[in-house]
Amino acid sequence: MSAGARRALVLWAALLISAWSGYRAWLARPVEQAPGVLVAEEPIQQSVVEAAAPRFRVGDYDIVALASYRLRARLLGRQRYRAHREAELSPLDFAVGWGPMSDTAVLSQMRLSQSSRFFTLSWRSPPSLPQDVIFDHAANMHLIPADATVARALDRMRPGELVELDGYLVRASAPDGWSWSSSLTRTDRGAGACELMWVEHAREN
Repeated sequence: MSAGARRALVLWAALLISAWSGYRAWLARPVEQAPGVLVAEEPIQQSVVEAAAPRFRVGDYDIVALASYRLRARLLGRQRYRAHREAELSPLDFAVGWGPMSDTAVLSQMRLSQSSRFFTLSWRSPPSLPQDVIFDHAANMHLIPADATVARALDRMRPGELVELDGYLVRASAPDGWSWSSSLTRTDRGAGACELMWVEHAREN
């Protein structure tokens, strides 16, 4: 192959990668919603009896259910992770909001960002709600899809959409002593406050 042909091939490859990246970004564009509370209900969580807790296995990881969990919420943001062993189980985080945190009028006052398995909210002027109310109606969730169908459903979901997730809050562990456990309350903050969820059903609403 001549040098000119190689340059043309590289150019075409770069154009194809750029076009694919643009198409993926277009598919993931946020969904616009009118002002108003879109999800009034709280997440539904029920403890499970430890001796009868459902158990799952992904590769070398043992996963045990801590509580059943059903959530209907507005998807505020999503972040994919590929580094560190946590991504072997949970490649995708969802930041979600319900109640006042599903209201476009409230969300327009703040900015959300996600990184390092956390989400943060910031605002230039004092928000219209107390901070406790804001954070008690939002969560960062580490999602473990139960199968490929669920993984594909989660991958299609776009910020702004209303989503329904059904499954379990779980604790994951490995033979070398590593473990990762879900929060079981909506009022905690900081490290350990995120939900680790085994997702059995996922759909847009």
